[in-house]
Amino acid sequence: MANEPDHIPGREDPKLASLEDRLRAARRAEEERTHPQTQFGVAGPGEKSAQRVISTLVGYPVGGGVVGWLFDNWLGTRPWIMLALLFLAFAGACYQVFKISKERPE
Repeated sequence: MANEPDHIPGREDPKLASLEDRLRAARRAEEERTHPQTQFGVAGPGEKSAQRVISTLVGYPVGGGVVGWLFDNWLGTRPWIMLALLFLAFAGACYQVFKISKERPE
């Protein structure tokens, strides 16, 4: 190392300083990955799953009800298509929640 032109006695090696900076950045990234912020920050894996479950349980039946209502108005069969699609959408939402619960958290 003494014969290398980058090495000046008494000064820190620039390669070593660069390595230390990269190590600090890697440690910070690993800390953020393993301990995510949950308060006013990024949601953790459990919170993401809960949000998916809630949006599925609300969105599917609402969508089924709206589509059923439109078909009922168009065909004049009130309220049978809407009721059928509401029940089908709820069953689909339950199936989707079952699939979400089997997924592995990140």
